[in-house]
Amino acid sequence: MIQVLTSVWALLIGVVLIMLGNGMHFTLIGLRGGIEGFSSAELAIVTSGYFAGFLSGARITPRMIKRVGHVRVFAALGSFTSAGLIAFPLIAEPWAWTALRVILGFCMSGIYVTAESWLNDASTNETRGKVLSAYMIAQTLGIIGAQGLLTLGDAANSALFIVASILVSISFAPILLSASSVPVTEAARPMGLKELFAGSPLSTVGIFLLGCVYATQTGMAAVYGTQIEMTTVQIATFVAMLFAGALVFQYPIGWLSDRMDRRKLIFGAAAVAMSACMLGWLSGNQLVFMMCAAFVAGGMTTPLYALFLAYTNDFLSLEEMPAASGGLVLTFGVGAILGPLIAGWSMEHLGPQSFWLVLAGTFAVIAVYALYRMTRREALPVEETESYVSVLPTASPMAVETAGVWAAEQAEAAAEEAAAEEAAAEEAEAKAEAEAEKAEAVEGKAPKA
Repeated sequence: MIQVLTSVWALLIGVVLIMLGNGMHFTLIGLRGGIEGFSSAELAIVTSGYFAGFLSGARITPRMIKRVGHVRVFAALGSFTSAGLIAFPLIAEPWAWTALRVILGFCMSGIYVTAESWLNDASTNETRGKVLSAYMIAQTLGIIGAQGLLTLGDAANSALFIVASILVSISFAPILLSASSVPVTEAARPMGLKELFAGSPLSTVGIFLLGCVYATQTGMAAVYGTQIEMTTVQIATFVAMLFAGALVFQYPIGWLSDRMDRRKLIFGAAAVAMSACMLGWLSGNQLVFMMCAAFVAGGMTTPLYALFLAYTNDFLSLEEMPAASGGLVLTFGVGAILGPLIAGWSMEHLGPQSFWLVLAGTFAVIAVYALYRMTRREALPVEETESYVSVLPTASPMAVETAGVWAAEQAEAAAEEAAAEEAAAEEAEAKAEAEAEKAEAVEGKAPKA
């Protein structure tokens, strides 16, 4: 693993810096929006704007890269990102913030596509899985670290927005200086919704609902904290808990995923997350219970995303996976746009505690639908399923495609290795039997005393 990190350490440092800046801005929107007197519904629209931009960026950026190249696109998007972060405190209007969030979402999506293509190019078939895992850990650590930086300043002034802009700006240096080659960036055309649903109804519905959950957690958590009068430190800790849980639960859920019916695991993870959200709702704003609820609910969200991707790939050929991955990312993005709007409306009319109810209800639908799908299709044998790969919801379609294809190749290699071992064992057994029969024959021909 150390040898793998040595080859991509500069790229990973750049990713951490990007996530520090982007993670700060996500929470800052909720904090500063509360100070400016924005309503929950207004901040929900602002939040959805980011995911609308992110979705469009994932579709358009590969074409831009093909036309003018990685470096130019990366530099241009980085410049717009830095400028957008500084502009937030200058124009404190919901319509302006929504426009800025659309721009930032578009730019960040393109930045991810470019950075991930360089990471993919820097890895080999043998190291790609470890590089992907290191990339996802770097992203998560960056988001968690960003919440710590928020406690060092005051959201009422421009300092924290400037810090976020600086972090994003300097993140480009290690990435550009370490990326020497020009990788291929060719995202597959997303599979149509009808075809995707026919192949895997559970993943299609589940990942749409998970998009609602993820965007609500990341975009509205700070709004919720502001409305129940948490301090800045408490809000930062609350948001950090959503991502800290993902670091803890990702490996054990991934380990289970390769050893049992994934639908049962999806049901279990969704049910646990729903229970955690109900705990948050019943907590009466008691900080310890809310932190625990955020840790568990957030910890189930990211593994569920990877579970849905892996479950979809179980029923696809290697050639179909890229298109299906693109379709799932698109479906997730649509859910991410709608989720904050639903949560914002609920918080506006039913009070801030409906934040938990919206999350609990969405997880409940995922769990119930997983149970229903168990009655409609037989479970695949565990040995026929694809390998689980840790993929974050923030990953671009390129990373999702790469992870899916790599997992399928690993599963095929494992199956071939198992078949070869079984053939070798049978050959050894046959050889042993032949030798035993030969020994018996020799013994039978030997003269008796």
